[in-house]
Amino acid sequence: MVQTVGIIGAGQMGNGIAHVSSVAGLNVVLSDISMDRCKAGLEVIKANMMRKVGKGKLTPADMEAALGRIKLADSLAAHNKCDLVIEAATENEQLKTSIFKELCPHLKPSAMVASNTSSISITRLAASTDRPDKFMGVHFMNPVPVMKLVELIRGIATSDETFERFSQFADSLKKESIVSEDFPAFIVNRILMPMINEAIYTLYEGVGSVDGIDSAMQLGANHPMGPLQLADFIGLDTCLSIMQVLYEGLADSKYRPCPLLVKYVEAGWLGRKTQRGFYDYRGEFPVPTR
Repeated sequence: MVQTVGIIGAGQMGNGIAHVSSVAGLNVVLSDISMDRCKAGLEVIKANMMRKVGKGKLTPADMEAALGRIKLADSLAAHNKCDLVIEAATENEQLKTSIFKELCPHLKPSAMVASNTSSISITRLAASTDRPDKFMGVHFMNPVPVMKLVELIRGIATSDETFERFSQFADSLKKESIVSEDFPAFIVNRILMPMINEAIYTLYEGVGSVDGIDSAMQLGANHPMGPLQLADFIGLDTCLSIMQVLYEGLADSKYRPCPLLVKYVEAGWLGRKTQRGFYDYRGEFPVPTR
């Protein structure tokens, strides 16, 4: 039974997983490359929990207890007593494999390891560890405290016992889990990212404006958020990484990343997290940048 969860990366995905794990009664070790990043992640968790308290979905006492279960660390060695460690670093395969190689010597033999990758081969990532049979993909959706879905992805070496324990872990967080085969981008992003990429092509080719494209999909397809607004929310660098994984992994031209997406990422306009993407967020209201 999982009692202590380690989470590597205190960014938007990592702090979200820490949030739901601590609220579920699990002990959490949240690590990043510096304590400043960890503390920033904890502040986001506090703010998100306060919103839950304000809506009556969490009591102040439960919030305090959940926060008390979160321990911050700036070293991977701090995960040595964890039953399960989830990597939630940037969507970069080389970075992820380097983390796993450094992490594994610190873990107890029974510890399971997971990646929150949204697109990269679980079998390949598992092969960089000393325990591929205890490795899985556990892809949470953003924002984690709000979204109900978790994609569970088995690598070729993942054991049945590991799969069952991960399924129980997802259940304990009150998440709905679906199983995806280990193919590039799994289920959600295999469908979602080409749609976003096509919306960017629609802008690139001058078929519609930023406002026009987003309004069309909100009002015409009943999407809660337009695809360009959603891309900004996800992060344009993440969108590009996933499209590159699809394009390289499936060798199909329909997955070619739009040149405009590449240009925005090269400019450092990555969406909400940098205050500029397809919208400029530096003023009182978001304004289209094209």
